[in-house]
Amino acid sequence: MRRLLFLLGLLILAVCWLGPLPQLARQAFFAHMTMHMGVVAVAAPLLALGSAGGRLDPVLHAPRLFAPIPASMLELVVVWAWHAPALHSAARHHAFALAAEQGTFLFTGLLLWCSAFGGEEKRSMQRRAAAVVALLLTSMHMTLLGALLALTPRALYAHDENTFNLSALEDQHLGGAIMLLAGGISYLAGGLWLMIGLVRHRALKPGQETS
Repeated sequence: MRRLLFLLGLLILAVCWLGPLPQLARQAFFAHMTMHMGVVAVAAPLLALGSAGGRLDPVLHAPRLFAPIPASMLELVVVWAWHAPALHSAARHHAFALAAEQGTFLFTGLLLWCSAFGGEEKRSMQRRAAAVVALLLTSMHMTLLGALLALTPRALYAHDENTFNLSALEDQHLGGAIMLLAGGISYLAGGLWLMIGLVRHRALKPGQETS
């Protein structure tokens, strides 16, 4: 199952980066956002779950580098920075900037998801709780940014007229809705899943923890 999840994560990355999305992202903000969410909210968690506990799990080799809450803060900075109009415009018009954007999205996404799910199966309660907080915080800031983009009354990004017959504002609203749903739900689901596991672990009697 883990190998299947890992391969599926690689497939999602291939679809995002080698399919039509990079070209469409030059014209449509919602295509750019779809690519972004595919990387951080779909491919990254699949890759993290697929490698967790195995030889490809980076947390087993360098656990101190994978702290959930700092990873969440780093992803917040990266995501909000790349959605500043100037940096977004650079990523839309220049291949090098797009590669840098997508690379940092994948790096911070993997850093956070691996911090949350990787490492030894019997992780400490403190680390589990930190992972829950990190994913829920990320869900909150993804939801906030998505809502701002979906509800703002003016266009922040001057995309060229696209082939989807959307105005710049309509395009931005659609992109914000994609982030609001995909980003918010993915990280929220991950945080809730870990929280349920944490509650179950705490409910175990001392004699049952090793059973």
